[in-house]
Amino acid sequence: MMYWQHILDRIQNSQKVYVLTVIENSGSSPGRKGFKMLVGQDGFIFGSVGGGIMEFALVEEAQQLLLTENPPIFIKKQIHRGHITDGSGMICSGEQTVAFHCLSYNHIATVQSILDCLDSGMNGTLSLLPSSFGFSDKRLVNQFEYQINSTEDWVFEEQIGYRDTLYIVGGGHVGVAVSELFVKLGFHVVVFDNREKLNTLENNSFAHQKIIVDYNNIQDYIQEGSHSYVAIMTNKYTDDTLVVRKLIKNSFKFVGVLGSKAKLKTMWKDLLKDGFTKEELDAIYAPIGLSIKSETPEEIAVSIAAQIIQVKNGSRN
Repeated sequence: MMYWQHILDRIQNSQKVYVLTVIENSGSSPGRKGFKMLVGQDGFIFGSVGGGIMEFALVEEAQQLLLTENPPIFIKKQIHRGHITDGSGMICSGEQTVAFHCLSYNHIATVQSILDCLDSGMNGTLSLLPSSFGFSDKRLVNQFEYQINSTEDWVFEEQIGYRDTLYIVGGGHVGVAVSELFVKLGFHVVVFDNREKLNTLENNSFAHQKIIVDYNNIQDYIQEGSHSYVAIMTNKYTDDTLVVRKLIKNSFKFVGVLGSKAKLKTMWKDLLKDGFTKEELDAIYAPIGLSIKSETPEEIAVSIAAQIIQVKNGSRN
């Protein structure tokens, strides 16, 4: 969201900015589809299309073009295999194609629409073409859809918005740290608690939504699906157990419970006694987070983020 806000701030001030977007990549390219960087007329740079010497060269090119009256829209293919024709100077053996779009005062409405979409938790489609930079409420089947026939005939579309949602059940100190980190990771973050006037929940400025609920009804607030992640971290063993009971039959990409191994062993014993199966319990990540001897809320948040990223990207260890 900060990326688009930086763009809006500059074009509202009658500056030009170049938006660089990776629209295709293969092999070990440092940039991946959707990576973005803005290069401002005032020298400001934000984001990345992969870093290193190749990015430095692209930034220099964009800065020079911003000095011209009508900076062009174009794409540039980079081959990361050392010093060859069209090579980037890098040796990681991948390729990437970067689109250059110059935005100005005329694009304020488009960028504002993207920010409004992100702020509301909705989704839309960014459309990049050789002649335009647009945004609409169209929904894509995949996050990215693109076709490159030539340097003059290509299209790139990207779903903009929060594709994944993290539901944090428990608004304590760890919930705050987890909220902050996952917002930076591009998740829509919703925090629940059953306590009124909880200081840590009220002061959580990172979460997109904060909701006071009765945990007996928690299942009514969490959407099932492959883009829903649940982190259970209430302040009571009984509440943790209640939330697990309410959610265990539902389908989510990830469900994890914060707690010591001793606490969770007791919880699992009680749940098995009440008829829940070992297979159902084995699907829950408990204790939540990768084992990195984390102690502070911030360290715990990192361990949870690492585990959820691992699951999101297709592996479970």
